[in-house]
Amino acid sequence: MTTPNLALPHIAAAQAQKHVTHNQSLDLLDGLVQLSVKDRDLSAPPASPAEGDRYIVAAGASGAWAGWDGDVAMFSGGAWLRLHAREGWRVWVEDEAALIVRSGGAWITLEAALGLVTRSTDVTLALSPNGAATRLTVAEETLTNLAGPTVTSSIVIPARAIALCVSTRTTSAITGATSYDCGIIGSPAKFGGSLSTATGASNLGIIWPEAFWVDTPIVLTANGGDFTDGAVRIAIHAFAFTPPD
Repeated sequence: MTTPNLALPHIAAAQAQKHVTHNQSLDLLDGLVQLSVKDRDLSAPPASPAEGDRYIVAAGASGAWAGWDGDVAMFSGGAWLRLHAREGWRVWVEDEAALIVRSGGAWITLEAALGLVTRSTDVTLALSPNGAATRLTVAEETLTNLAGPTVTSSIVIPARAIALCVSTRTTSAITGATSYDCGIIGSPAKFGGSLSTATGASNLGIIWPEAFWVDTPIVLTANGGDFTDGAVRIAIHAFAFTPPD
């Protein structure tokens, strides 16, 4: 007999060597309580495990882990012990610094399980059953060794996105120009004009939400002379969209 949730073995009435069953339960509890694994990408046991090491077994398990796909393997007493994964288990994955959850027979991120918004360069705010999404996105680039009358970014406002802001920070003092504008071709100061060339100067180039139909790079334009040096970090803040599958 075992317990219904953690499958801890019961000590039977009049059982001989009760310590064996008791110690097995302690080993299982030691592996399951505050569950943390070193990795979840290995399908075969590591060569030199340490006592107490735990892993989520990846698909295609082999060797001592054969048939353990998706379960937790713990090295205890010089051998591998299988911990059968159950719905709702939460595990800290050490090499990813991530908390994951067992749901529907698979390990998924806590954010996916709870529908949370995470910090990322591209975050889904709303999602339909067939994958249509409304996203908030940010792209960042540092333009260095500024030279000439204009400098164009390699990052772009994505096609069919709605731009909200382009922010800037001068990370290295600009020389040659007395100030600069931040904008796009045809509208050089759209996100800010006569911006400071001093190190640390910043600007939030907020605009009314505006749709852009093609990929649109950011252009920095020198005022009072050409750029001869310096660096500016730019960030594009926008809403982006994904159609349904």
